[in-house]
Amino acid sequence: MVKRNLKIYFRDKASVFFSMLSVIIIFALYILFIGDSVNSGLKFLPHPNRLMRAWMLASASITTSLGAYGVMISDRENKAIKDFYSSPVSRRQVAGGYIVTGFIISIIMSIFTLIFGEIYLGLAGGAVLDIETLLKLFAVIVLSSFASSAIASFIISFLKTNSSYSAASTIVGTLIGFLVGAYIPIGSLPDNVQWLVKYFPCAHSAVLYRQLLMKPAIKANFANQPASVLKEIKEMFGIVFVYDGHTAPAWVSVAVLLVTGVVFYLLAVLVMTWKQNEI
Repeated sequence: MVKRNLKIYFRDKASVFFSMLSVIIIFALYILFIGDSVNSGLKFLPHPNRLMRAWMLASASITTSLGAYGVMISDRENKAIKDFYSSPVSRRQVAGGYIVTGFIISIIMSIFTLIFGEIYLGLAGGAVLDIETLLKLFAVIVLSSFASSAIASFIISFLKTNSSYSAASTIVGTLIGFLVGAYIPIGSLPDNVQWLVKYFPCAHSAVLYRQLLMKPAIKANFANQPASVLKEIKEMFGIVFVYDGHTAPAWVSVAVLLVTGVVFYLLAVLVMTWKQNEI
């Protein structure tokens, strides 16, 4: 199932492109609009562009999961899924095949985004990450893909047609972009929206990405700045989350993503397995 689904997905060039569309939009928004407006408030730093480019890459790296489930929707719409259910394969295995496919595609597309972003940062004069940081980033990619693709699989499990899938992808993709602070720095949002972001599971992926990707830029920009300024910037750009005056350590974000992945994958498997209209 996984091998078959991967072949179908990567054979459809349009599907791959639209999976990367949110990433392309974030890069375009930064280059055309966000970069200059935010950089204008960071002119006191020696290298504000490095800081913002790393922030942009961290935001773009977590928006690729929803497009990985188009194969399942197509199988539902053309009734191919009934053929699987009539074969000597359990429903749980069929559901698991779609879910594992989504997880793998999410990892692949996230790695591609990271490579593309690193090339962009290198050409733009940013710091190229060392091997240790890249290995940590790969671990974050796997963890982030685990959680985000779990949520995506749960959402997709309720959809039957490509039209509903396209609509959901557009709406959810845009909403997630705002809720992880991909389009606007979290500190620029109203207080009640900031709290919503901090309790949104995928936003914790963004925190882990930013802490790793922005580390060289922070070192280059804040070596001679007061600690209070660095603290304010970290909160503004979602590099850390603060709850009631306490800064959440990285392990909190890791725990949130692990729990989110387990819960939503179990829910997705249950929905895909037990839906009566697919008997």
